[in-house]
Amino acid sequence: MSYLTTQCGKQVYFESYGDGDVAMVLVHGWGMSVRTWDHVLPSLRDAGLRVVLMDHRGCGASSKDFADMSIHAIANDLVNLVHELNLKKVVLNGWSLGGAVVVDAANQLADICCGLVLTGGASPAYVQMPDFPYGGTKDDMAATLAALSQDRVNFLHGLAKIICAKEVGENIENWFWQIFLQSSPLAAQTLGDLANLDQREVIKKLNLPILSFVGDQDAFVAPDIGRWVGHNHPRSQVVEYPGVGHAPFIEVQEQYLEALTQFCRPILQTP
Repeated sequence: MSYLTTQCGKQVYFESYGDGDVAMVLVHGWGMSVRTWDHVLPSLRDAGLRVVLMDHRGCGASSKDFADMSIHAIANDLVNLVHELNLKKVVLNGWSLGGAVVVDAANQLADICCGLVLTGGASPAYVQMPDFPYGGTKDDMAATLAALSQDRVNFLHGLAKIICAKEVGENIENWFWQIFLQSSPLAAQTLGDLANLDQREVIKKLNLPILSFVGDQDAFVAPDIGRWVGHNHPRSQVVEYPGVGHAPFIEVQEQYLEALTQFCRPILQTP
């Protein structure tokens, strides 16, 4: 097992498949782990891509007792991992809250990050603001955090059952639930951080291609959030799937992989 040791001495778990200094980096959603990418990892490797995956602070096999589990702290871990592996060119792919992580990291990595993928990404913002009428409200977020604190096991079970809009079966739903339960209860800090997120100006100034995956039945990240990226970044494209929820890499796996590899291969193979 491979770990990045942070400045505070705690560890962030990662996996690295393949060689070279060019890679796609996959960043999971809130409360999840690297295992959520298992459905697409073999195909990405078969496509000739080096693939790196990282667990958030408090999630998966990473240390559970970080004092700082903010989105920015996780993004810093991602940046440090890219440097630790001596990667010279990366495409960052963030699912759900991982979308906010990769936007922050891309901004820090500058020219090393040559492409950005938001898979149901919770970016540029997750809750409504006066000039951003998409998503829930801060009151909704407070209610979510309260319900999570009051009955964590059953609340997470309920979340696991609505990740996918398409029928994926009880085994997949329970698999999501078990991954949720591996995370620290204190990882709620990361989720709460979404209430104050505003990455609109960061996204607008990123000089790289962006691919935004949207499921029009996404119950976690409002589809208009992903669509906003397509309307506000000159080098972005939106791939939208009708009848799909929050996990297109599972619900429409073949189509997702085709679009993802078409986007990433020319970026990562360009000298």
